[in-house]
Amino acid sequence: MLIDDVIAILSAELPAILRWGSSIAKTLRQYNISLTNKSTGYATTDALTLADITIQELIVGALRDMGPTIRACKIEAEEANGPLNLFSSNSDLAIAIDPIDGTKQFRDHSGNGYAIMVHVRDASQVYYSLCIMPETGAHGTWLEAKSGHVVTGPDDPLQPARLILNQLTKRTKITANPAKKIYMINFLEQDSEKAALVNSIGLDAVLPDDMPGSIYPLLASGEFAGSLIHTPNIYDYPVSMHIAREFGGDSLWVHNNQPVNFQQTWLDERAGMLRLPGIIATSPYPEVLQQLTNLAQCWDQNRYRN
Repeated sequence: MLIDDVIAILSAELPAILRWGSSIAKTLRQYNISLTNKSTGYATTDALTLADITIQELIVGALRDMGPTIRACKIEAEEANGPLNLFSSNSDLAIAIDPIDGTKQFRDHSGNGYAIMVHVRDASQVYYSLCIMPETGAHGTWLEAKSGHVVTGPDDPLQPARLILNQLTKRTKITANPAKKIYMINFLEQDSEKAALVNSIGLDAVLPDDMPGSIYPLLASGEFAGSLIHTPNIYDYPVSMHIAREFGGDSLWVHNNQPVNFQQTWLDERAGMLRLPGIIATSPYPEVLQQLTNLAQCWDQNRYRN
């Protein structure tokens, strides 16, 4: 299977699908659609709504209909629904789906920084990422990344989605002066303690409840300098890694300063999702990346303490 063929199909077809999903999300958000089947004890992880299930059904069904090249890929989806059995179970190439990234904010109406996300990767790198933030801006905001190509900007529902993405200005690098804001998540009861340590080295830690929007366009625009995430899941985090690497940065495991790959994952049975082990620092700026890895290299890598 040629990765170029997969990217060509997805980049042509997915924008319209994600835009439809965006409309569904905004409509369903007006109703009480909460579901309860996750019990990690961490509100950001446990949030689940009917929108997550509905939008995943739409995306997986659309991928199925894109033909044998796409069905030859493996699907890694945060939820369990949709015709997942019609795709490969052992392909080296994975299409990962997060139907609502930021479900707690979406469900609680505490902000509009949620996103609908799809990306494509193998065991070592991400090749294609597409996200729409349905309520960031007047009509939503796009982010697309592929080799040598990162764009982010507003949607216009009066034009085809693919045409809008084609018209957005390509970003090849970001500002020479790094921002200070660092997105932090998954440190559970230690969130505040670890955020204070990041602040102590001259950076500005931002926890999920304080995020002004989705991390992906904020990272791509240079408004955020990176992220520090404990045991990230494999459905949304890789898009940040993709953006950082396109801009000359990286994602590193802080305990060994090695680039992240997807050969080592573990099943978080409490949350029902696959995760990467350890703590991962991500930044387009090598100097910020080094600050974060130096700071966090001895922090506890275990997600749960009991």
